[in-house]
Amino acid sequence: MFTGIIEELGQVKKIQRESANSVQLTIQATTINTDMNIGDSIAVNGICLTVTTFNENTFSVDVMPETIKATSLNTLKTGSSVNLERAMHAKGRFGGHFVSGHIDGTGKITRKEKQENAIYYDIEVPVELKAYLLKKGSVAVDGISLTLFDVNDQTFTISLIPHTVSQTVLGEKTVGSTVNIECDMLAKYVEQMLNKTNTSDTGISKDFLSTNGYA
Repeated sequence: MFTGIIEELGQVKKIQRESANSVQLTIQATTINTDMNIGDSIAVNGICLTVTTFNENTFSVDVMPETIKATSLNTLKTGSSVNLERAMHAKGRFGGHFVSGHIDGTGKITRKEKQENAIYYDIEVPVELKAYLLKKGSVAVDGISLTLFDVNDQTFTISLIPHTVSQTVLGEKTVGSTVNIECDMLAKYVEQMLNKTNTSDTGISKDFLSTNGYA
């Protein structure tokens, strides 16, 4: 489990292709290596990956074919920057929102515009993700916990403060760049529960919840 609060901006040092659609990434990092262990989960641009080897300067992770196909990792090159976050510590402070590290799909930046001290991004996403996007709700973009400022038929809008721009990969990305999208997991669980109750005999349905002000 992650929170979407990026700890460090790492750099891809090596990409070793094990087959056409599977790779091993070696990533340079310093902050997150201090208490790292083999088998730890690290979110790399929002993707939960497992540490296979590490030292004080780098760590390596294996990336399966399904992950390559479903995320933006296939766009990485040697020297690319990546967002890094360790799994949430049980006694840690919860600063973002619940992020699983399981990507729902990829989006494309269609607008990047500076306004005052903020930078606004419009991101186009697949239509099947739109049901989970709510104005003022939460979304993880490349693993960053962000608030949705607007949602329409084609895109959603986020706004980044200067700190987020300078400390994450979104500051480097431009119009046309691909980003990883993870929708709010609570919304997905609620939808699944509603779909189940609609076919059950419990008396609880989507219509019941809506009529009584719960949905």
